Amino acid sequence: MRVLIVNTSEKTGGAAVAARRLVKALVDNGVKAKMLVRDKETEDIKVVGLPGGWRRQWNFLWERWCLFWNLRFHRKHLFEIDMANTGYDITSLREFKEADIIHLHWINQGMLSLKGIRKILESGKPVVWTMHDLWPATGICHYARGCELYKSQCQNCPMLPHGGGKNDLSARVWRNKERTLEDKQIAFVACSQWLANEARQSALLKGQTVVSIPNAIDTHLFCPTDKKKARLASGLPESGRLILFVSQRVTDRRKGMRHFITAIQQLVEEHPEMKNDTSIAILGGHSEELKDQLALPVHSLGYVSDSKRIAAIYNAADVFVLPSMEDNLPNTIMEALACGLPCVGFNVGGIPEMIDHQRNGYIAQTADAADLARGIHWVLCEEDYQALSHQAVAKVVNCYSEQSVALHYTNVYEECLSPKHLTPKP
Repeated sequence: MRVLIVNTSEKTGGAAVAARRLVKALVDNGVKAKMLVRDKETEDIKVVGLPGGWRRQWNFLWERWCLFWNLRFHRKHLFEIDMANTGYDITSLREFKEADIIHLHWINQGMLSLKGIRKILESGKPVVWTMHDLWPATGICHYARGCELYKSQCQNCPMLPHGGGKNDLSARVWRNKERTLEDKQIAFVACSQWLANEARQSALLKGQTVVSIPNAIDTHLFCPTDKKKARLASGLPESGRLILFVSQRVTDRRKGMRHFITAIQQLVEEHPEMKNDTSIAILGGHSEELKDQLALPVHSLGYVSDSKRIAAIYNAADVFVLPSMEDNLPNTIMEALACGLPCVGFNVGGIPEMIDHQRNGYIAQTADAADLARGIHWVLCEEDYQALSHQAVAKVVNCYSEQSVALHYTNVYEECLSPKHLTPKP
């Protein structure tokens, strides 16, 4: 069985990390898997980059310009929506022709157009599509932010100026997606039960199969190590308690930094002694912008791509906090748990599937900064920390191991290759 995994980036973003881990998991379990990306960043022979450097930039810029025009030249939501009006035709590539299964992941920002996806489906090769957000089931948005129009038909999009209209961009892309999926079978996989349930309610995916399989993680890399050595390796203080926040772009509103800032302020007001022995480490782009906004000392680590250093940073911390307002199955929480780090987050998306309340962390009421503060204090000062850490590791081993995830996907692939699945829909 030969599987071609298609993703925009090789390393940047949660979907890229998950896709690369899946390639490794599949190969380690006897499946011949390759990854096809727009942005190749390493010398890994299992990863193939698309040709034509100038076209990569052109596709990206052209789609952004079209979106910018539809947003009436406002930047708000510019990177929260996609229309897939431009991209590559990958069906002529040798890797595509050799593959038995085409496995799509996050293919936006000029990687694949809807026309290109239609050509893939018309090739007759079985297609699996892992959903890292809701975009395959909506018109243009990656996260619905409370909007439920995708359950009937996208239009009057709240992300467009003045609520769009009945024939706005979301409605036009929706109809294009309908034509793309018409009479075609795709095995949709959501990374969390939450996302699977949301996708099943989409009118766009009516009649399609949607299952839930979590992302995989390398538990040999992300595992508990000596905290003192980890702090020394990460350049973090040897003593005192350390709260960790991680995001690719820490100023992303969806990741809930404003709630984190409020929670830390409340934590210090209620427990002023923490100012003497507690600090915050922030890992991610734009982290330096937040130093003056938090009530505890901040160690700005910036953006880090080296997985070994990231694992060391998790091991250096005492609690991981991710107050996302919308999220699927965050790799950051999985990585933290694998390193034995108790986690605190809101009751949204796939987060409560990962954090078992008061077993390996704390689930706070959504958008409740006071409860978030209580959760941080509970982990650091009130509960048996070693028991929480043990349960964190156990959760990952039982649910997110590479072998387990590879087996689930192999079953999906075999089902796709069965004669029953290959029979066209009536």
